[in-house]
Amino acid sequence: MLKNWGAAITCAAALCALAGTASAQPSSPVGLPGTVGSDVRLKLERDGKLTVTEVVSIPDGRTAKRVVPLRIAVSETRDRVFEVTDASVQGKGTATASPDELVVALEAGTSTVTYTVVGAVAKIGDTLELRWQPASGWDTALDSVKVSVITPDAPKSVNCLAGEPGTSKPCTTAELGDGRGVRATEIGLSAGERIDVAVGLQDGVAPANARIEETSGLAAAFALTPMTALGLGGLVVLLLAGGVLLWYLRGRDARALAGDVAPVHVLVTDSAGHVAFASPDGVLPGQVGTVVDEHVDVVDVTATIVDLAVRNYVWIEEAGALDWRLVRRNPADPSLSDYERAVYEAILPVGVDAVLLSELRGRRIDLTSVRDALYADVVAKNWFVRRPDAERSLWWWVGIALAGLGVAATVLLTLVTGPALFGLVVVVAGGALALGARWMPSRTKRGSALLEHVRGLRAYLVSATPNDVPESDREMVFSRSLPYAVVLGESERWLGAFAGQRAGLYWYGAGEQAADLRRFAQRFPAFLGAMDGVLAQAGHLRLLHS
Repeated sequence: MLKNWGAAITCAAALCALAGTASAQPSSPVGLPGTVGSDVRLKLERDGKLTVTEVVSIPDGRTAKRVVPLRIAVSETRDRVFEVTDASVQGKGTATASPDELVVALEAGTSTVTYTVVGAVAKIGDTLELRWQPASGWDTALDSVKVSVITPDAPKSVNCLAGEPGTSKPCTTAELGDGRGVRATEIGLSAGERIDVAVGLQDGVAPANARIEETSGLAAAFALTPMTALGLGGLVVLLLAGGVLLWYLRGRDARALAGDVAPVHVLVTDSAGHVAFASPDGVLPGQVGTVVDEHVDVVDVTATIVDLAVRNYVWIEEAGALDWRLVRRNPADPSLSDYERAVYEAILPVGVDAVLLSELRGRRIDLTSVRDALYADVVAKNWFVRRPDAERSLWWWVGIALAGLGVAATVLLTLVTGPALFGLVVVVAGGALALGARWMPSRTKRGSALLEHVRGLRAYLVSATPNDVPESDREMVFSRSLPYAVVLGESERWLGAFAGQRAGLYWYGAGEQAADLRRFAQRFPAFLGAMDGVLAQAGHLRLLHS
């Protein structure tokens, strides 16, 4: 607050009166033995830091201690937070700064205390305000305190308060000096009282660096402070590094060597000149789907049923407009894999030689054994390191447990008004791990090589035409390739490519129209859809929308 000239004259008279009573009150006059005085110089730098120099005079035989709070309440739930660095003393004494307070302890004599303050500049509307308490927390009375403030540009205003914290009593004097300075004086400051100086500045003189923190409730627990931000950044980096390391060690496919990925030759010619279909690495249709997407899907089982028909274990015949009959043709034998035998027994149990798809819709089919056998099969074939379903389940539960730990930590930190954001980061990390569990199954080198072979197989299904196969071998090549087209989502294209051929299928019955492949191409997708629907009702398998 600025003083007018009349007030200044009054203050001068008061000083004269005090001087006249020096013999009665020896501790009050400035500079007399037994008095403590402080001369404080504040300088605002262009970077927003406030450098402070305090020259303190202490009489012989006495000591003085100052504790400066670096958190000043601005409301019931908010604190203005300052940071003090580079605290030092020239003379007899010490100065130490912590996040909560600056402590200065001085002995008799004249000592110079210096330190730097961060957080003294606040943006208020379209102006800046520099605020600091050049005197506060002294355990002894100060006879006088002189304050000078230097700013990069001319200050606009000054407001100086002195007395008990929270009072609005003005300083003895406070005025704008010439140029860039502010001067203030307080005569007689009791122990524990403070001087609070606020200087108004033009916007842009220095960057605003004031920090306000919530002190209670949820807002305080979730407040983002510089220390919290630093800790959160470190925690995020640690969790990301852990996730990458986990994927590298457990979820990364082993790279196939160039020698492991030989060219794919799906069509082979025997010594008699006959052309036949040969799957790469002897992979079966159901295995193809599981190796490609690491799941046992409904389409994997549907393709296996078609393959069992093509291999003369099952006969498929039309039994109405939208119904088909599955007939046992040959019993399951040792040449079938465990999962193929499980599929066979699921649709045609012992004692059942034929069944309609419409009947299967009303019968609960247990495909648990099919799923388990197929997952175990791809591990036994050395295409996967561990069962894909077990690997996903393991890391899903680990992620859920980590998220639960994060929730518990968030609640606990909120109750104690701690940095609850740390708990939320752990929750997010756990959720990310649970969601990322789907990518944790890892293929072996052989599995990676098979994946490249399957890409070659898909290219064959997309590009092959009947002209690539001798007429006498087309029915067999078409039939043996069809289950792979089903599992890879290329059945429509494969059926369309051979729709113009005139040939009967040895594994599919359609009455008098059995030799019409164009009709078969129109009807067979309906069979696939019906079969998918029956298997989806059984559960335990993932239903694709392709």
